[in-house]
Amino acid sequence: MNTQINRETHTLDAEGQAVGRLATQIAMILRGKNKPTFEAHIDTGDFVEVINAGKMKFTGRKLAQKDYFHHTMYPGGLKRTPMKKVFDKDPAEVVRRTVIKMLPKNKLRSDMMKRLSIKA
Repeated sequence: MNTQINRETHTLDAEGQAVGRLATQIAMILRGKNKPTFEAHIDTGDFVEVINAGKMKFTGRKLAQKDYFHHTMYPGGLKRTPMKKVFDKDPAEVVRRTVIKMLPKNKLRSDMMKRLSIKA
């Protein structure tokens, strides 16, 4: 087994691409599934740089209908934020939230997300 992990930098242009399709490409590269040496328990992914995040395409009525939820852990503390509001404030946050939900929920996820840089 090779102990040296060679990490490359992939630049993806988000202009005109659907959010989910772009996020699946990003998640595959961050996880390392595009390499023949992929092993699920080893973080062998590459660096990903996304440009033009503000020019993404949204299919259907996602901007109007999709909401992000979080709970404050107090009774009645469910907070809802529309996707349109998040996208207007920071388009990179929409991509970041989409990608983080596509990665496995384990200890490797935070290190994978550190290798993602998004420029609006």
